[in-house]
Amino acid sequence: MIKTVNLCKNFGDLIVFKDIYLNVQKGECIAVIGPSGTGKSVLFRTLTMLEKPDSGQVLINGTDITGKGVNINKVREKFGMVYQGFHLFSHLNVLDNITLAPRKVKKMSRPEAEKRAMELLNMVGLSDKSKSYPHQLSGGQQQRVAIARSLAMDPDIILFDEPTSALDPSMTGEVLTIIRKLAMSGLTMMISTHEMGFAQDVASRVIYMDDKGIYEEGTPDEIFMNPQKEKTRMFIRKLKVFTYSITSRGFDMVSMNVQIEMFCQKYNVESKKINHIQLILEELIVSVIERYPSDSQLSIEFTIEFSEERREIQVAFIYKGELFNPFEIAEGSDHLGMTLITGVAKSFDHKFENGQNTININL
Repeated sequence: MIKTVNLCKNFGDLIVFKDIYLNVQKGECIAVIGPSGTGKSVLFRTLTMLEKPDSGQVLINGTDITGKGVNINKVREKFGMVYQGFHLFSHLNVLDNITLAPRKVKKMSRPEAEKRAMELLNMVGLSDKSKSYPHQLSGGQQQRVAIARSLAMDPDIILFDEPTSALDPSMTGEVLTIIRKLAMSGLTMMISTHEMGFAQDVASRVIYMDDKGIYEEGTPDEIFMNPQKEKTRMFIRKLKVFTYSITSRGFDMVSMNVQIEMFCQKYNVESKKINHIQLILEELIVSVIERYPSDSQLSIEFTIEFSEERREIQVAFIYKGELFNPFEIAEGSDHLGMTLITGVAKSFDHKFENGQNTININL
C-alpha cells in the first residue's frame, strides 16, 4: 500500500531523516517508536505530503505521489490521520464534526453520513455524546471522536501520531482499547507511540527511529525481546549508562567511587546496591591490574547500565591483554575478592575474544 524509496526530509541545515525505505502491506499494524525528535511525526506528515520531501519517492498503491500532476487531495482521502491534539472543530457538535468531511468531500447525503457517524460513535462507546460539543468532553472522549471522524472517510490506512500523548493515564487506556480493536479488525495502521507495552501487544511490525532514519526494525519479539542494536536496546530497556576508563595505575579510586555513587543516587538506586557495585569494581580492578606487566599501558573500561523499567543493574567490565578470568584464580591464592563478588551478584560470565576480556555481572 505504501512504499518509500530513499525518502529524505530536511528543515534548512537540519536533517530530520534520510534514506527511508519503508514498505507497508495491507492489514499491517506498524508501530513506530523512538526518542522524541527523531522524525516520527514528520515522517507521517511526509507520507501524506503535508510536508514535501526534499528527495525520494512516496508510492501509494504503486503511484508516486511526489510526482507532478498528482491530485494530492484525492490521495489524502485514502489516509486517516489522528493527531496528538484532537483538532476537533470547537463550534460543531460531535455529530457534525464526524459528518462534515463525508458530506463535503465524498458528497454523502446528511442522513447517510449521520447513520454512519452513529455506527462509529457506538463503536467507540460515545453514542450518547452525538450532540455534545468538544469542550463538554474529556480528552479521552475527544480523541475517540477524532478516531471516529477519521474512520468516517473509510480510509485505506490510518496514521496515529502519538494519539495518547496529550492524555492523562486514566484516559489513555480507553483510547488504546479502540485502537487495539481496529488492529484486530485488519485495518492497515501506522502508530507512533511511546506506549511500549501497547506497541508490543498490537503491532505486527515495529520500526525504531534514531540516527536520522530507520535504525532497526523487526517483529515485536525481535525488537522488544532481543534488539540487535545498542540504541534500540537502551531505548527499550530505558537504560541509564555510566562509563569509566582506567589507563594509569595512579587513577583516583576515591573519585571513581564518588562518581558511581552520584550516578546511582540520581536514579534512586538503594545504598546497598551502590556498595555492591563499588565492591565488585574495586575487586576486579585490583585483580586485573595485578596481572598487567609493570611497563604496560593499562586498558580497562567498565560500564554500569541501570534499567529504570526493571530496576536492574548490569556491569560490563572490559580489559585488554591475555586471557585472564579472575574467577578462575589458581588454587592456594586469595579467593576472598571473587567470593565476595559471587556472593552479591545474581549472575556473571567471562568471555575472551580478539585480545579482550569481558566480564558481565547482573545485580
